Amino acid sequence: MDTPETKMVKGYEHVNYEPLRYEENEMLERSRDYFNWLNKRRSVREFSDTPVPKEIIENIILSASTAPSGAHKQPWTFCAISNANLKSKLRKAAEVEEKLGYEVRMSDRWKEDLAHLGTDMHKPFIENAPWLIIAFKRVYEIDDDGSRHNNYYVNESVGIACGMMISAIHNAGLVTLTHTPSPMNFLAKLLERPANERAFILFPVGYAKDNVYVPKLDRKSIDEICHFYE
Repeated sequence: MDTPETKMVKGYEHVNYEPLRYEENEMLERSRDYFNWLNKRRSVREFSDTPVPKEIIENIILSASTAPSGAHKQPWTFCAISNANLKSKLRKAAEVEEKLGYEVRMSDRWKEDLAHLGTDMHKPFIENAPWLIIAFKRVYEIDDDGSRHNNYYVNESVGIACGMMISAIHNAGLVTLTHTPSPMNFLAKLLERPANERAFILFPVGYAKDNVYVPKLDRKSIDEICHFYE
């Protein structure tokens, strides 16, 4: 008997899901290969000015949007920016906040923890990267009549989407980093976003500059990050 394509569940239509299935040895190989591939990903702060087609950025954002979300509210907006004038304004505003951060807001311990990464208050990547993708979280929705209704698990949902975006960027052969100037209110203001949106993470996206160097880092081992209960 053929499986029906859809069925009603508690009054709502559900579609038949066909999961991917592999033999155990292939699962092991695929999981190992995926880790080895993803382990090559690094945060990069020096970008080539080589253009990236808009369609690639669209596919990256669509990949991020496949993330699970609370009650499937999809509480995110992604703003993709290639306009040079706007990127320049964003950089200037970000560096104002970063200057205050490094000189006033950040503790000595925080700055010491950042020292090995080589970061400072200057953010040229905001202008140099061919694209910026800014993830905004939608803390509530506004109906056509102006009424509001809540979204659920907003930070968790948008955080998962941003993680999937990073993977999609790496998959496309591009690089990025996660930039979170604090506070980030200037991003919503400059991009004229509605009141229900809050900036979450800024991603510069593009090709890595030739002969780029990144900090030499070690990732924690499986024993340091995981406890098995068998």
